[in-house]
Amino acid sequence: MASESGKSGDSRLTTNFGIPVGDNQNSRTAGTHGPATLEDVHLIEKLAHFDRERVPERVVHAKGGGAFGYFEVTNNVTEFTKADFLSKVGKRTELLARFSTVAGELGSADTVRDPRGFALRFYTEEGNYDLVGNNTPIFFIRDAMKFPDFIHSQKRHPQTHVQDPNMMWDFWGLSPESTHQVTYLMGDRGTPAAWQHMNGYGSHTFMWINREGKPAWVKYHVKTDLGIKNFTREEAAQMAGENPNHHLQSLYGLIDGGDVAQWTMYVQIIPYEEGFNYKWDIFDVTKVVSHKDYPLIEVGKMVLNKNPQNYFAEIEQASFEPSNMVPGIWFSPDKMLQGRIFSYADTHRHRIGVNYALLPVNRAHNARVSNYQRDGFMRFDDNGGNSVDYEPNSFGGPVQTGAGTEPEVLVLSGAVGRYDQKSAKNDDFQQAGDLYRLMKLDEKERLIGNIVAHMGSAKKEIQLRAIENFRKADPAFGDGIARGLGLREAVPA
Repeated sequence: MASESGKSGDSRLTTNFGIPVGDNQNSRTAGTHGPATLEDVHLIEKLAHFDRERVPERVVHAKGGGAFGYFEVTNNVTEFTKADFLSKVGKRTELLARFSTVAGELGSADTVRDPRGFALRFYTEEGNYDLVGNNTPIFFIRDAMKFPDFIHSQKRHPQTHVQDPNMMWDFWGLSPESTHQVTYLMGDRGTPAAWQHMNGYGSHTFMWINREGKPAWVKYHVKTDLGIKNFTREEAAQMAGENPNHHLQSLYGLIDGGDVAQWTMYVQIIPYEEGFNYKWDIFDVTKVVSHKDYPLIEVGKMVLNKNPQNYFAEIEQASFEPSNMVPGIWFSPDKMLQGRIFSYADTHRHRIGVNYALLPVNRAHNARVSNYQRDGFMRFDDNGGNSVDYEPNSFGGPVQTGAGTEPEVLVLSGAVGRYDQKSAKNDDFQQAGDLYRLMKLDEKERLIGNIVAHMGSAKKEIQLRAIENFRKADPAFGDGIARGLGLREAVPA
């Protein structure tokens, strides 16, 4: 939305009503690690508008597929969480998984270089629990304020209507916190050979609470039991031309042939107080937590053994949201997670309708739903019958339980404001460099080759800025890209 003054060169950023925006980089939170505040009207307006930019397919993660199965607990983790579906070794919970690309539209090829969505729904006896992650343990940005801008840079140019490397690399170069994720994306795992041959991650830090009310921080890792397999850049491009639905067909064919796709879920447990004092900011989703410091603990097996009977009804209308928590699991002050808590459910209400939770794939399968939500578009059940639609009431309607999903006590402190998380603990380059240095020589060569091919048509000044970020991660990393692009002047003598 542009005003006449905006068209004539006014460079001030404003809200949709012309009110100046003082900070477009940092959401308004209660202290550096506090939750986002509802009074951040710019964040709410920005996300709510973004959620409604595409109709009717998903704004992001439009192209994908999925399957049903179960999750079985294989290790006792009740020391850390009171979540009922994790309460006993051997317990099985009905599961839905959806995998997707982030930037492509519904008809795009599913082998392109892109992060993959890795969304899980556990139909627990305490309600649906959604773990909505990716096939990467990190993300491009650390604050939800920047998410619409990030996705715009990955989508189609508003004039040419094609994806533009200048947009992508311009945003990444000006957002150095993306260096870690871009390094991951441009490596071998940016083009998985099949969904069943890739890992999944919760990406964010979450909170687990045990029966004594003791909290701890948790990171999810879901590792494929079928082995990691990736395409090279050339193989992915060839498959995109030959069969743009390769990933979808691969998973469907595997299950249809009588086999299963299987993963093992692990967690890292970080003691509550230690989390605030760790060498990295564990609430910054552009960072990982060292397995040496907090080793992986096995939780259970995820098995997909049933294909959908109708794609639209069971996969396209599946509406995952990070706000679906069960007792024993809670959020963290991760700013990206805080924004997603609002944005996902808001998107579903726009895309599918306010009663999306009543659809068979979305409704709670193993828990009773009882509330006072009534009416709205596409209400297709008995709409609550003749029961009253308000609370409190004198007619035996549902009442609060006194014990919800949220932790009993969560101490927050700090003045409300817009905080830039950039600090020594949030260094944007060291972990990207660590990832590069972990790679074997042939992996490094493919990584640099992928970046050179992807960035080759971008403007020189954008290339130089990106090279400088990669050089800050590791000098050899940046120099290799500069040589590959033929920018000899960017390589120190």
